Amino acid sequence: MKKTVYTKFIFAYLLFALFGFLVVATFISRAINRLVTETEADKLYKEALIVADTYAKDLYNSETSLESVKFQLDYLDLYLDATLWIMNPSGLIVLSSDSPVDVENPITVENFNSTDNTGVYYTVGNFYGTFDEDVLSVFAPINNGYQVQGYVVIHKSIAEIRLLSEKLLAISYYLFVILFVLSLIILIFFTSNVYRPLRKITKATEEYASGNLHYQFQIDSEDELGYLAASLNYMANELSKGEDNQKQIVANVSHDFRSPLTSIKGYSEAMLDGTIPPEMHNKYLEIVSNESDRLIKLTNSLLTLNNLNTEGMILEIGDFDINTVIRNTLATFEGACQKKKISIDLTLTGEQLFVKGDMSKIQQVLYNLLDNAIKFSNKDSTIFVETKEKHKKVFVSVKDQGIGIPKDSLNQIWDRFYKTDLSRGKDKKGTGLGLSITREIIRAHGENINVISTEGEGTEFIFTLTLSEINEALEDEA
Repeated sequence: MKKTVYTKFIFAYLLFALFGFLVVATFISRAINRLVTETEADKLYKEALIVADTYAKDLYNSETSLESVKFQLDYLDLYLDATLWIMNPSGLIVLSSDSPVDVENPITVENFNSTDNTGVYYTVGNFYGTFDEDVLSVFAPINNGYQVQGYVVIHKSIAEIRLLSEKLLAISYYLFVILFVLSLIILIFFTSNVYRPLRKITKATEEYASGNLHYQFQIDSEDELGYLAASLNYMANELSKGEDNQKQIVANVSHDFRSPLTSIKGYSEAMLDGTIPPEMHNKYLEIVSNESDRLIKLTNSLLTLNNLNTEGMILEIGDFDINTVIRNTLATFEGACQKKKISIDLTLTGEQLFVKGDMSKIQQVLYNLLDNAIKFSNKDSTIFVETKEKHKKVFVSVKDQGIGIPKDSLNQIWDRFYKTDLSRGKDKKGTGLGLSITREIIRAHGENINVISTEGEGTEFIFTLTLSEINEALEDEA
């Protein structure tokens, strides 16, 4: 989102205000003038009809006097604030509320033509030049049967009517100003709660796009923008961790490859140039072989872990006896246990305990856990291996009495190449990938693996497997 968008928004807002003002000043102004004029004309016309049907009609029928009708017209003049006439169709003014009765000197409206007003009951103008200003003139015929004897005409100054229109128009302007201020408040609210957070989000995306994944920003909002900001921060943190992990992996791989390669190259050159005498070649060739094995193990572990993360793990799910797999795996460590005088305390549920899973992959998990347990156990200690059945799950536990894992390292032991400071002196051949592979295998089965450790006392790894239905069949046969 560019700044020009907000500028255009402000421009559109000001343009809206301008057009709103023009609408009020023109269309609404005309509408109010017309409405007020028609309303006033309707009111005067009703009064004119009443006068035409009463006083004026009685006058033409000689049922009342001029003075009596003049008195009534004068009263209505004050009430309506308007001039009232009774005039003949020829334009002769019989009575006027603004002048005394003068039969000897009658006033005639020149050029008056009653047919000019056919179909209308009011006009606006100077009434055939009679007035010096525009007036509203309302006509009501004085009828005798089907014959028009005359007219009751009421004149009211347009200036007074427009004064009322201006008051109503002023109210319209006030309302427009109020709406403008309210819309300005909405604009300010939009700027504070929408535009500025969007600017922060845009800035953050630009920083992330340029590679600055450590850029942090905060939006104190619980709406979608706040959620988006939190998601972006989380994404950046995860990408940053991934980038840091990638750099760490490259550094660890380089280190773990460089050490054995340096040994192989150094001992090979020393044997070739005679620095190492021929009678000692076997000793150093054995070292070179061990280092080569270490490289092969590291390479195979990397390929395994890479396949798990990129291609996904292909599992051959079946039913197998986890107790048998544990016994077979322990048998491969018999020599290592005897060398360190480590005893195995095996507590298994039943003779057979069938689970669902990929037997070869679970055997690899057990191998990694037992290898670590033996490697980091003290001499003359015991390793406890146990299986328990609970809630249609089998819990497999491997517990040692070794050096333990520091509390601040528990969440990092699953990371690739990670080795605790306590383990570095003991684990000379480890790749730091065994636990990463172990966790990926257990996760691929849809199961969980946890670790409990106390520094200096030992470590326990517990993972779950789904109990097989074969166990129920075996129990029924028994």
